[in-house]
Amino acid sequence: MAKLIFLGSPNAAVPSLDALVGVGHEVALVVTREDKRRGRGNVPAPTPVKERAVELGLPVSHRLEDMLDVQADLGVVVAYGRIIPAALLQKLLFLNVHFSLLPRWRGAAPVERAILAGDRSSGVCIMRLAEGLDTGPLYACVETAVNDDETCSTLTDRLAHLGADLLIRLLYDDVVGLPEPVEQQGEPVYARKLEPGELKIDWRSQSITICRQVRLERAWTTFRGRRIIIKEVEAVSDGDQASGDRLPGDRSPAGWASPGQLPTGLVGCSQEVPEQSGLLEVRNGVPVVATGDGELVLKTVQPEGRREVGGKDWVRGARISGQERFGD
Repeated sequence: MAKLIFLGSPNAAVPSLDALVGVGHEVALVVTREDKRRGRGNVPAPTPVKERAVELGLPVSHRLEDMLDVQADLGVVVAYGRIIPAALLQKLLFLNVHFSLLPRWRGAAPVERAILAGDRSSGVCIMRLAEGLDTGPLYACVETAVNDDETCSTLTDRLAHLGADLLIRLLYDDVVGLPEPVEQQGEPVYARKLEPGELKIDWRSQSITICRQVRLERAWTTFRGRRIIIKEVEAVSDGDQASGDRLPGDRSPAGWASPGQLPTGLVGCSQEVPEQSGLLEVRNGVPVVATGDGELVLKTVQPEGRREVGGKDWVRGARISGQERFGD
C-alpha cells in the first residue's frame, strides 16, 4: 500500500479520502483549507475534509509547507482549492481528481459550467498535476450522463464517488503500477469561477436558461425589494394551466436552445422580449412567472433570511393575490 499525502477541502473530496483509508493506503498527512467562520454565531468551522480526517485519527495541516516534513510516495489532490507551488510538484508526484472530461472545463467550476452549458455528459479524470491550470496528462477517465433535472449538488456527489472508485482502481498496485499518462486531446474549455451576477435570474431569458441557473441551487431574483432564491422550477408547456405538468429538464418547447449550447444574445432572449417577462401570477394557488419564451412554475423558493418553502406555501405566506413582478 502507498504512503500518501491527501489534499482536499469540500464534501466532494471526502469519498476519495474514505476510499483510500478503507483499502489500506497510509495517509500520512491531510492538508486542507483553514477553518472558516460560518452561521449566525460566526463560529469557526472546519472543512468537511478536516472534520472527516479528525474522525479517522489522521494528522491535519493547513500549511502546504508541512508536506516537506513527510516522506510520502505521492500526493492526492481532490478539490483542494489552491494552486500547488511548482517547487512541491518537483519533489513529489501528485494525482489530481478533476470533475470533468478534460480538456473540457479546466478550472474552478467544472460542474456548474457543465450544467449551465446543458452538457449531456460529464465525468471524472485523474491527471498528473503539472504547472498550469489542469493541463497535466491523464491516467484515467470515466464518463457519465448528466440527467435532465440533476442539480449541482447531486451531480457533484455522483462524480465524487465515481472519482473515488476510479482512484482506488488506479492505485491497485500502488505507485509502481501507475500507467504512463497520456496528454490531453482536444480544444481546452475553461470553467472560470461563477460571478454573483451570473446567478441573478434575468426573466427575459429563455426558460431553459433559467432552469439551468436554478439547477445550480443558488439562482436568485428580487421580490418586493428583497432577494429570494429560486430553488426549484418546472417548465409549463403550451396548453398547461400551471397544474404542475412539466417538461423534464431540457426537453424544450419551441424556441429553446439546443442541449449543449448556450443561448446567444441577451442570455437566450429573442429580439422581441415579451413585456410580461418577470410577471408573477397565482393560478389555483400555484405561483407562475413569465419568461422570455414561456412560463415557469415555482416549486420551491427561499426568501431572504428564511428557510426554503414550497411555492404554494410561499404564495399564502406572502399574501400574493394579483400580478406582481420579479426583479424590480
